[in-house]
Amino acid sequence: MPDSNITKRALAQALKTLMSRTPFAKISVGDICTACGMSRKSFYYHFKDKYDLVNWIFYSEFINEVQADDYQNAWEFLEDICAYFYRERVFYRNAMNIYGQNSFREYFSEVMEPFIQSFLTMVLHNENDSEFSQIFLTDAFLASLVRWLSHSDTMPPEQYLSNLKQLLIDLSRRILLDFDTTAPDTGNLSAPTETH
Repeated sequence: MPDSNITKRALAQALKTLMSRTPFAKISVGDICTACGMSRKSFYYHFKDKYDLVNWIFYSEFINEVQADDYQNAWEFLEDICAYFYRERVFYRNAMNIYGQNSFREYFSEVMEPFIQSFLTMVLHNENDSEFSQIFLTDAFLASLVRWLSHSDTMPPEQYLSNLKQLLIDLSRRILLDFDTTAPDTGNLSAPTETH
């Protein structure tokens, strides 16, 4: 009996090849099995459905290889994940367009939550509104990632991250400037009077 991982990787490679030229919705389990010369029984022994296979590809190729503790800061993690998505952009451009229950987007959000939570704790050093921050950052990163990968001339990950970093720096400066100029006088907290 062939090694379980060899079988899984053969099915994964077959799906990747199919997804390089065919939308995911039009690919059947039968197509995947035919592409790598395996039976449907072999497929269902390892995976519940084709969605499960897509999720396993991300888990086995990226998540299983990294740990949040391996990184000194969030940027190192972002560099790795963006480099991975860029290398595999043909596959993930298609995978990110899968919607609904068991979709890759849903799985990606779930898997990313503990990583983002770990970085939030590292950066913010508190748990205030951590759930809100975690959900917001996961959703924002996913939306940005999808838009980045959806372009046929996807910019290199270094440029993408440089743009992201510059945006966050500029936004932070703007918020601090606005806060400094609009902060209320602590000596007089009454509502401002309207002048005519």
